[in-house]
Amino acid sequence: MQRRSDAYRCGFTLIELVLVMTLVGLVSATVVHALSLQLDRLAVRGAIAEAAGALGRARDEALARRTVVRVRIDTSQRTLTVRAGDERVAHHALGHAHGVSLSTTRDSIAFDVRGLGYGAANLTLIARRGRAADTLVVSRLGRVRY
Repeated sequence: MQRRSDAYRCGFTLIELVLVMTLVGLVSATVVHALSLQLDRLAVRGAIAEAAGALGRARDEALARRTVVRVRIDTSQRTLTVRAGDERVAHHALGHAHGVSLSTTRDSIAFDVRGLGYGAANLTLIARRGRAADTLVVSRLGRVRY
């Protein structure tokens, strides 16, 4: 008789299964949240690095072409457009490529033939996605920091 009752005791109870599934769900939720935050940070850093490259290229184009080069930042379209005169030198769709939103203190900046930025104030560009945000600053001297 003892052997027969042991044979029926091979499985798990419903409470044990529910407890294990709850623990697996909690661990999975924690991992997904951390991964989501890390992906947001990577996207924001990528967008800021691309914007810094575009601004650096605009400054270099101004020096090389000996002409004024303008960078227009469209926060509603989430794009950066580099123009030398009427020619569009580059266009960066940061919102589409990285899924970020943009905010800025000014909607444009221009570099003169010496590579210096026009205007009385620095330009600050902030890229956000989820809980992650990063900032890029362009000084009046044309220096880009991020």
